[in-house]
Amino acid sequence: MAVKSDIEIAQEAKMLHIREVAEKVGITEDDLEYYGKYKAKLTEGYLKKAQENKKGKLILVTAINPTPAGEGKTTTSVGLGDALNRLGYKTVIALREPSLGPCFGIKGGAAGGGYAQVVPMEDINLHFTGDFHAITSANNLLAAIIDNHIQQGNELGIDTRQIIWKRAVDMNDRALRNIVVGLGAKADGVPREDHFVITVASEIMAILCLADDMDDLKKRLSRIIVAYTFSGEPVTAGQLHAVGAMAALLKDAIKPNLVQTLEHTPVIIHGGPFANIAHGCNSVRATKTALGIADYTVTEAGFGADLGAEKFFDIKCRMAGLKPDAVVLVATVRALKYNGGVDKKNLGEENLDALKKGIVNLEKHIENIHKYGVPVVVTLNSFISDTKAETDFVKQFCEERGCKFALSEVWAKGGEGGEDLAKQVIDTLENKLGNFAPIYKDEAGLKEKIETIAKEIYGADGVNFTPAASKQLAKIEEMGFGSFPVCMAKTQYSLSDDPTKLGRPSGYTITVREAYVSAGAGFVVALTGSIMTMPGLPKHPAAYDIDVTDEGIITGLF
Repeated sequence: MAVKSDIEIAQEAKMLHIREVAEKVGITEDDLEYYGKYKAKLTEGYLKKAQENKKGKLILVTAINPTPAGEGKTTTSVGLGDALNRLGYKTVIALREPSLGPCFGIKGGAAGGGYAQVVPMEDINLHFTGDFHAITSANNLLAAIIDNHIQQGNELGIDTRQIIWKRAVDMNDRALRNIVVGLGAKADGVPREDHFVITVASEIMAILCLADDMDDLKKRLSRIIVAYTFSGEPVTAGQLHAVGAMAALLKDAIKPNLVQTLEHTPVIIHGGPFANIAHGCNSVRATKTALGIADYTVTEAGFGADLGAEKFFDIKCRMAGLKPDAVVLVATVRALKYNGGVDKKNLGEENLDALKKGIVNLEKHIENIHKYGVPVVVTLNSFISDTKAETDFVKQFCEERGCKFALSEVWAKGGEGGEDLAKQVIDTLENKLGNFAPIYKDEAGLKEKIETIAKEIYGADGVNFTPAASKQLAKIEEMGFGSFPVCMAKTQYSLSDDPTKLGRPSGYTITVREAYVSAGAGFVVALTGSIMTMPGLPKHPAAYDIDVTDEGIITGLF
């Protein structure tokens, strides 16, 4: 029998009206702003009310370093939430919104998979409620205001060679990485080099995800540094009088979205910064709201724990005052073999030698999470190609290290396939008290923070700062931003900054080539290796296989 695709499973689902899903956690119709029958935003009044409630337990789902196809972190998050509800625990899932870039690129959608999905899957993966479009528009409005300010006399004395604000589009479009604007007649603007980032790497995305409310959003927007003057002074969005109009564009986007799983578990989806080039977590508002309405909140952080979980702990939890109660670390036999050097074309073949070689990657991630004082449960996301010998080896490896282990079969069985994992998580929450703390102090210097992450989390011997990066970090500290946490932009495929160094690399240094401050978001970005803030499409992008029928049914989206 042919295995159904994710989109076929999603399209066959019997969804409840979103009003009925909301009722499960005490949300009334007056608290909802409908986007059709199956999607709604939560009202400002309700968000304030929910966040004042007693907080439930917070469970973070993260992963080992993945293969290019991803390892089912969202699928596991969804299945775990469904399983907890099946076992009688009032649970809400809080996730990121997918970006169009990977949907049409190599990775596909990000609404889970198989029988552990969030629906309506096509809506969530494509335009959803328009949040990303609003963020893109606010970003590009600010860009237009900068160029118009220069055209209209440049009262602030902006040095056009030091404009650091980039335009944005939510698409993998490598041709836009480096462009020239302002060509043509005098009335067409001042010619200068410009750049695009993918929307999920925009500071506006980070700001939306970290803002407490509209007032905080506007304060953060006003602090955005867009350029420097001829005398080296920063120029902000507030000085350019851009904040009010940007906030107007973001008025609805700042409200979290409510949807459902295939099993009708409530899911709050909001915001979506990438974890390799941004901070990788859904919005603080979404997480705090979920904590206020459920006994258990399941959330995720992007890519491997060296990126998403580190930023969840050191940036999001630090800023929002959150304390995670447990971590679920997702591994797959495929990814462990990939980290053991197996070519991605051969990951379906049993290979215990490669598994033994690659499992050191899992070991390092377990050690890292323990450094934050949070108990960890390892789950193996099951694939049809996995063999019993491979699964048994991983189970024994985890148990020898005092780690709870569960096989997750949520892709094939939905919540039922996650019940063992859910029981292990509940047992951990009831018997292990976490002692969470970020890995570095606010008062540490920026270089010290970067070195701490590189040595403690990545396993590097040290950090090589290019002369440009050293100068930029010194300037950032001189400007008064030295207490900010650090957001590392790094490849997701390796613990190091080199995507070819798989497993648990050692005897290497991380190179920081550039640094800049996201003053509105409240962190300093350090770029390592060849990481890019505007990805490109692969030779055969997923977009080639997506279509729509005469009846309006989307096909090929996965």
